[in-house]
Amino acid sequence: MDIGKRIAAARTAAGMTQQELADKLYVSRDLVLKWEQGKRRPDYGTAVKIADALGVKPDDIVKKDECVFRELNSCIPAGSGLSQEMLSALISRFLRERTQTDADIFIRKYYLLLSNAEIALYCGMGENQVRSRLSKTTKRLAKFLKEECENERY
Repeated sequence: MDIGKRIAAARTAAGMTQQELADKLYVSRDLVLKWEQGKRRPDYGTAVKIADALGVKPDDIVKKDECVFRELNSCIPAGSGLSQEMLSALISRFLRERTQTDADIFIRKYYLLLSNAEIALYCGMGENQVRSRLSKTTKRLAKFLKEECENERY
């Protein structure tokens, strides 16, 4: 079951309307609808808030590793056959080659699962700057992994 269906099921089980959930989270009903339809996906921090509002555990809405896998899956070359251990080692090597700030942002997003707002606050920059740096870093990661897989024939 995907995240949207889990949100809808938990909301229904809690006897709550989309509007009531939206009001509890200070978001629009339209955003709740988009989550439930799978048109938008909440980040992990938001999923935790949704779970709290619905009186369920965060894992009932989304597993941490699902968030990371979903976001980083596009970086992994198709058919690469990389094991989780090898992927972990390659990502560690990749991060050692980044600036400290870019590595910190990446780690806070994909290992600690912080929101862009939390990362921005920690790093003393705007959310758009965090989003931009993450985008550039994940594109570089995709290129790095592709080159590594071609060179090492994983």
